[in-house]
Amino acid sequence: MRRPVRRAWSFSSVRLRLLTGLAVLLVAGLAASAVITAFLLEDYLDRRHERTLETSAHRIAGVVGRGPQRIDADQFTTLLGPPLGLVAVGAGDEVLTSTGSAEPVAREVTAFSTTVPAGTVAEYDGQGGRHSLAVIRVPSPGLTVDRGPAQETVRPVALVLTIDTSVGDSTVVALVERQLMLIGVALLVLLGLAVVVLRVGLRPLARMARTADAIAEGHLTERLPTTRNGSETDRLAEAVNRAFDAQARAEATVRSLAADTSHELRTPLTTISGWLDLHRQGGVSGPGLETAFEHIENEVGRMRLLVEDLALLARLDAGRPVEQHDVDLTTLAAGVVEDAQIIYPRRAVTLAPAPPAPVVGDAGRLQQVVRNLVGNAVQHTPAGTAVRVELDRTREDVRLRVVDDGPGIAPQDLPRVFERFWRAEASRSRAYGGSGLGLAIVEAIVHAHRGRVDVESQVGVGTTVTILLPRAPDPAAT
Repeated sequence: MRRPVRRAWSFSSVRLRLLTGLAVLLVAGLAASAVITAFLLEDYLDRRHERTLETSAHRIAGVVGRGPQRIDADQFTTLLGPPLGLVAVGAGDEVLTSTGSAEPVAREVTAFSTTVPAGTVAEYDGQGGRHSLAVIRVPSPGLTVDRGPAQETVRPVALVLTIDTSVGDSTVVALVERQLMLIGVALLVLLGLAVVVLRVGLRPLARMARTADAIAEGHLTERLPTTRNGSETDRLAEAVNRAFDAQARAEATVRSLAADTSHELRTPLTTISGWLDLHRQGGVSGPGLETAFEHIENEVGRMRLLVEDLALLARLDAGRPVEQHDVDLTTLAAGVVEDAQIIYPRRAVTLAPAPPAPVVGDAGRLQQVVRNLVGNAVQHTPAGTAVRVELDRTREDVRLRVVDDGPGIAPQDLPRVFERFWRAEASRSRAYGGSGLGLAIVEAIVHAHRGRVDVESQVGVGTTVTILLPRAPDPAAT
């Protein structure tokens, strides 16, 4: 059988889905980091510009506050320093003089400053965002500004301080661009490492797939490799191995059942075929013909009983529910014991005094359980062996025991007593017509009634088979 082609990087592969998910997480994480960094940097620069303007405004206000002052325009540059700018504003809000970053947009900044309370920093974006300034207006009563020998002095009523914020904005943009480049490089590197890690990490799964293919091709003894290190793949391999083992046991049971069934049917079929051949050859006539028919009828009966037992086991194995009726197990056991005393008059089969034992179930099947247990005890023990049936009950359970004082069962045979077609004494069982299904049927019926069956035996002392069934609820309690 040709193995299916496994593509490691198909769209449905675990590797590709893990790698895609990892790539999405990496991109989201790195992008979020870049956005947060840019936001924090921009906020820091804005706060620094604001503090710079407020500090400069405070210094100028301190100078003006000492009384009438005369100051050279060049001193403003020295006092403020780049990247600050200044606009001296007259009484009619006209521009008297301007320096630094405020010079290109002096009129616009002056008009904008009138809309902002004095001493408050505001952002000005003029001329389509080409000039980004932080602005603060400072009253300057009594201040005289000397603009130089060739120009008249001016007496501004206010000074407008500015600082160019476009440098900070370009810094943020450059940072974002570099971070995007770093994200791309980091993504490629991390994805390359992830491919290697996934290849190594998923190697156990690849070995498991190859082993599963080998099992599918018929190598039924193969099992998935395990390291017993407690990892998820190791636990998965152990679980799959248990499933394969269970399937192998089930297949072995089916094969054994088929072989045992064919073996059990072969004996009566051979007997029937032998008598028929003898009759065709003229070897059976007169009274012998009646004997041949009796033998054939007995063998047909054995085959019918075997088929019925197998059909019953098949129904119980399929989990079909049993009938649910109120049954007194004590009354039922008493009837089985009476029948056994008639069938085996030379055997001491007794029922110990017992109270009513109410259970819910199929009376016919439960009677078959007790009959199989009593019949088993009689048929597989010597003639002088006593068989006793005992019953007792608790608040939750009803317990039935079939006890004999026979030779017992060897310890190595106890685990097999419920196996189908297994016999401790094959020749003795066949002499009694047993198929080896009696205890298997008992176990299946008891389990169908949500009960339990146990066997205790000691060589030379005897055997006890115990049936534990749920007790029926007391009508008076309801």
